[in-house]
Amino acid sequence: MAVTESEAGGAYGEAPAVHEGILGRQSARESAARTYARALPIVPVRARGLTIEGADGRRYLDCLSGAGALALGHNHPVVLEAIRAVLDSGAPLSVLDLATPVKDRFITELFHTLPPGLADRARVQFCGPAGTDAVEAALKLVRAATGRTGVLAFTGAYHGMTAGALAVSGGADEVRVARLPYPQDYRCPFGVGGAHGAELSARWTESLLDDPKSGVPLPAGMILEPVQGEGGVLPAPDDWLRRMRRITADRSVPLIADEVQTGVGRTGAFWAVDHSGITPDVMVLSKAIGGSLPLAVVVYREDLDVWRPGAHAGTFRGNQLAMAAGTATLAYVRENGLADRAAALGARMLTQLRELQGRFPCVGDVRGRGLMIGVELVNPEVPSAAPGTDSGAPFTATAPHPADPELALVVQRECLDRGLIVELGGRHNAVVRLLPPLTITDEQAAAVLDRLTDAVTAAARHHPGHATPPRRPAIPAERTG
Repeated sequence: MAVTESEAGGAYGEAPAVHEGILGRQSARESAARTYARALPIVPVRARGLTIEGADGRRYLDCLSGAGALALGHNHPVVLEAIRAVLDSGAPLSVLDLATPVKDRFITELFHTLPPGLADRARVQFCGPAGTDAVEAALKLVRAATGRTGVLAFTGAYHGMTAGALAVSGGADEVRVARLPYPQDYRCPFGVGGAHGAELSARWTESLLDDPKSGVPLPAGMILEPVQGEGGVLPAPDDWLRRMRRITADRSVPLIADEVQTGVGRTGAFWAVDHSGITPDVMVLSKAIGGSLPLAVVVYREDLDVWRPGAHAGTFRGNQLAMAAGTATLAYVRENGLADRAAALGARMLTQLRELQGRFPCVGDVRGRGLMIGVELVNPEVPSAAPGTDSGAPFTATAPHPADPELALVVQRECLDRGLIVELGGRHNAVVRLLPPLTITDEQAAAVLDRLTDAVTAAARHHPGHATPPRRPAIPAERTG
């Protein structure tokens, strides 16, 4: 995987200068809104699977995976073969919303994976190329179908960067959206966590909908992530999801599941809603469904299909290369049991990462589902808030220390120094996130965990108060290699 002279712009010995030159020109010419490039000053020139090689000749293990878009990693052979087949066939590459053999195969494979109860009565709308475009389409759809305008969304949510998607995300300004508490154990909004915290979240939702003086009219829909990604890697409890399904169904409120990041095996099931067994009315899909190329769709119950022709459109909704790559990816994940593989490997990785909680007080929580993993960093020098009381409920959450985004940045930089690419997320940007491809091997997983452990060790060592003796016995680590 050496960088060629043509790729690096000169002899291999000049690679560092080429690397710095490209980064300098990016800083001078690109928008101040750029994000990943600030935290990850690398210049990728070649990639395969989990590995990226930069213009400076360094190799990295990529646990960002295009923000979860690369289910099979970089340049997987089945994806490249599917793209080449379309290019070699002479087929048109962009066809608006016309029917093509490539699109027909994609829809057939997609419907083959959908939750029971949806595939046999579903419609699909191809949107613009990004997940946020599909969210916009889903919101328009339920508003048109119900004749209502309001939407229920959740604290900590992230659904995209366009106006409507931002309105239902956690950082929204004043909008036509009612915000509901998303259940979590570590920072439970009710201070109790566990099943009781999820029950309180459900009761709050029911009260809001049924109280005629709540100030929240019956909404057009409810949108949720089965696992909040940008919100800090928070898996929704399965019982809570089933409760949300009953609450919305009983009141004729369409339930929208945002599976943009959780879909295609990421969480240990093909779709994250499969863990709970629910069938949403609408599913928003993007990222991995395009096999690394831009593609976004909304799949929904046929009785919601009240749109007039042209009610929602987009020039680039007919990307044939993305549909071919997506078909190959969906089929490969399904046929090779990669969702089950993600569940098993993810569980082992979580077990090992929880050992860090016993060694470092600055590791506040480790959580996730499948190969969607988060490690929350905290400042143990600042006292915890008073613990919540729970009046006899079976679980009482331990009050957490404040999040430490500065330490998380240090850990991210230490990871990069060790050749590991990770992303940060969470309410305070203090959660180190792992989104490796589903094709990661046991040996590669071990290398990822070793590098992350070294990075946390180094970061804690240089931050006073973080590297104190273990608070409790360490959980035995199970090796993955």
